[in-house]
Amino acid sequence: MVKVFVYGTLKPGEENYSRYCAGKVINTTRAVAQGKLFALPMGYPAMTPGDSSVHGYLLSFTNPDVLTALDELEDYHPNRAASENLYNRTQIEIYNLQGHSLYWAWVYIMTEALAIQLRGIHQPNGWWSGSNNYR
Repeated sequence: MVKVFVYGTLKPGEENYSRYCAGKVINTTRAVAQGKLFALPMGYPAMTPGDSSVHGYLLSFTNPDVLTALDELEDYHPNRAASENLYNRTQIEIYNLQGHSLYWAWVYIMTEALAIQLRGIHQPNGWWSGSNNYR
């Protein structure tokens, strides 16, 4: 079982869900992670380390090969220096909406310095949607 926390275009109903997740996900749960969320002018968000709540979904997959496709989408190359990746894939603890642990999951994280350099706008409510992505 592979668990991935998604907070942007991979969420159900967003732009990349049907291509990368539909038909492959065996469970979808609303979830929260600790971090900081930015809307980027390119039309997608970035989660950075932080102490706020980032809202999204915990997706469960049976096939670990899904990570290869997601790594490509997120411009993450495990054999490349972390500073050369757009996002880095790491495991963090994920929580349900009541604050109880859902255990650990993969998430794609950007450095806050890069999010700011890319003119990201902090989303204090921790929620991103493609319909109101950059304000």
